Amino acid sequence: MVVPSPMIRTKKTKAVGIPTIDVSMERSELREQVVKACEEYGFFKLVNHGVPKEVISRIEEEGNEFFAKPTLEKRQAGPATPFGYGSRNIGPNGDMGNLEYLLLHTNPVSISERSKTISNDPTKFSSAVIDYIEAAKELVCEILELVAEGLWVPDKFSLSKLIRDVQGDSLLRINHYPPVNQKGGNNKNWDPSKNENSKNSIGFGEHSDPQILTILRSNNVGGLQISTHDGLWIPVPPDPNEFFVMVGDALQVLTNGRFKSVRHRALTNTTKTRMSMMYFAAPPLNWWIAPLPKMVTAQNPSEYKPFTWAQYKQAAYSLRLGDSRLDLFKVQHQQDTHQEHAFP
Repeated sequence: MVVPSPMIRTKKTKAVGIPTIDVSMERSELREQVVKACEEYGFFKLVNHGVPKEVISRIEEEGNEFFAKPTLEKRQAGPATPFGYGSRNIGPNGDMGNLEYLLLHTNPVSISERSKTISNDPTKFSSAVIDYIEAAKELVCEILELVAEGLWVPDKFSLSKLIRDVQGDSLLRINHYPPVNQKGGNNKNWDPSKNENSKNSIGFGEHSDPQILTILRSNNVGGLQISTHDGLWIPVPPDPNEFFVMVGDALQVLTNGRFKSVRHRALTNTTKTRMSMMYFAAPPLNWWIAPLPKMVTAQNPSEYKPFTWAQYKQAAYSLRLGDSRLDLFKVQHQQDTHQEHAFP
């Protein structure tokens, strides 16, 4: 969604409990709760996840060190096309946000190469990033195996193997949201925007993630909001020690619409800096994505035509941030297009 003014245009906002799932609970109950949260919200908080605090603190330290650099130094790691350092521009179609960020491919060789322009100590940076990515990937795979079990999919590894594949296209993004109304002082390296004095400024506009699953964490500064399926916005209280899980577009297709990808946005803070990290779990570019056979019946036919992850990425890059990309791949949409335009 393109926000025409700095003030948020919202339908309604409510404060409700975010689903919280304890990884240490008994497995049959755990998989039921994961499926329920994915169905009802497409989002949940994960506690007792087992990722060492040191793994989290090391990558947070690296992020803080990078974003504290003078602007000219940070720009040496960009422009993000798509990987590297970016500021304000989100994607190629004119979407803007009050943020700066690092976008990295999770391939270790790519990380090692990128780190040379990001850090004064590239080995230390790449080690922290790779360790964090491995921990996030293991969490994603565990969740996807619980999902498969909870949906009674015969092969419980049918989803997690997409993420474990060595050719996987998963990404890591670190977003940094400086306080929007701070002038000078500690924020001297930030290029102020026209939205500077807004109390409710969009840091990252409304969207869903195109990948299968997103693992997110942030520092102890709020800003993340998710939309319920009926359009109510829920503020998500920050918790720097835990992770949040988001259903992506690809998982909505794989479950034939039983799970819905969660629409979310990030608001800026007027006094505090927010930093968040997202691990976007995605399959290899040439993998075909279609509803799992278990999710398709005569009473519930496939809602989507098959497509490769590369095709979906291309569609995502061709649209604005808030557009509904999945509409392009719905079976009914294709039939309507055929009838209206007589495409082969």
